[in-house]
Amino acid sequence: MLAFNSDGLLPPGDYPMTLDVLKQSLLVVGPPDTPNWNRRWRHLLVCNLEILCKQLFHVQDLYPGKISNIYIDGSFVEDKENPNDIDGYFECDYKFFATRQLQDELNRLDPHKTWTWNNESRRSHYISTKKQLPN
Repeated sequence: MLAFNSDGLLPPGDYPMTLDVLKQSLLVVGPPDTPNWNRRWRHLLVCNLEILCKQLFHVQDLYPGKISNIYIDGSFVEDKENPNDIDGYFECDYKFFATRQLQDELNRLDPHKTWTWNNESRRSHYISTKKQLPN
């Protein structure tokens, strides 16, 4: 069971879960007695994460062993009522990444072509101080 510590953080470790479980977890529904917890926003963030994860899962199905674990982090996994976004990363085969094959395969699936690791492609967004993927 997930619970924030006195510093508003989850205890160190990994918390394996499906996206459906994540949508019902403390990270979305919030701790008890938190009337300002923005469930709607947090749920929307997870729905957007789900789109990206499904694209990663699809490429993994096409190229078994090239993509593995997906992690989420940042203020989304803290006791923060309104996180700006979800920070995330995944593990993948280095050659698959370095040759841009991964990026190309993901962008074939994504109508917005958001998959890039080029920092110059990132754009400012009104709700975040960090630059975001293009959309």
